[in-house]
Amino acid sequence: MTGVPASAAGGSSGAHGARGHAAADGAAPKAAGSAPKASGSAPGSGPAGDTKPVRGGKLAAAAVNQASVWNVANLLTMLRLVLVPGFVALMLANGGYDPAWRSLAWAAFAIAMITDLFDGHLARTYNLVTDFGKIADPIADKAIMGAALICLSALGDLPWWVTAVILGRELGITLLRFLVIRYGVIPASRGGKLKTLTQGVAVGMYVLPLTGWLATLRFWVMAVAVVLTVVTGLDYVRQAIVLRRRGIAERAAALEENES
Repeated sequence: MTGVPASAAGGSSGAHGARGHAAADGAAPKAAGSAPKASGSAPGSGPAGDTKPVRGGKLAAAAVNQASVWNVANLLTMLRLVLVPGFVALMLANGGYDPAWRSLAWAAFAIAMITDLFDGHLARTYNLVTDFGKIADPIADKAIMGAALICLSALGDLPWWVTAVILGRELGITLLRFLVIRYGVIPASRGGKLKTLTQGVAVGMYVLPLTGWLATLRFWVMAVAVVLTVVTGLDYVRQAIVLRRRGIAERAAALEENES
C-alpha cells in the first residue's frame, strides 16, 4: 500500500515496521549531530554538552507514525466498510427490485471487491501492513459479502441455505485460524483465492437484474462458488489439524530436549 511516504523520514521502512522503530529513527539524527561536537572540529558547533537535533527530525518521525495507519491500503479498507451500509440502502431501495437501484448497488459491490484485490497486494508490496489492517480487512471482506448474501436471500433471489453455507464457512475458518494461531499460520491457498473470486462474480451477477441465459449462467457460477467454498473449507480444516499436531509434537520434542 502506498499511503504516506516513508521517505519523509529519510528511509523506505513500511508502516508496520515504522511503528516499532519510530524512536530509533527519531534518535538517529541527534546521535549524528552530536559526533562532531565530541571532536570539537565541526564548524559552528556549540559547547561539548550542547546537543542540537537535526531540523525536521520530529516531523519525519511523525510522518512515519502517521503512515502506519493512514496509508492507501487502510483507506481502501475503510472505504469498503463505508460502502456496506450504502450498498444495503441501494439494494433495498424501492422494494429491492428496481433495476436502476440494483445496478447502483452492483456498482458499490464491484468497487468493494476491487478494493479488496488491491489493498492486500499494496500492503505486502510496500510493507505497510498494520495492526488496524489485519483486523479491519477481513471484517470489511465478510461484511460486504455477508450483506450482499443476506439481502439477496431476504429478497428471495438466493436460497437461504446458500447464504448459510458461504457465511458459515467464512466465519468457521476465521475462528479456526485463531484457534491454531499458537501453532502457526494457515496460508491462503490458490483454491481459497479462486473461491473468493468466484464468490464475488456470482454474487455480483445475482445483484444485477439479469434475465434469460445470463440468469441461467449466474446459477451455475454460484454452484461452482458453493462447491469451492465447501472444498476449500475442508482443506483448511485438514491444514489446521496437521498444523496443530506438528506444533504439539515440536513442543513435546523441545520439552524432552530441555529435560535431558
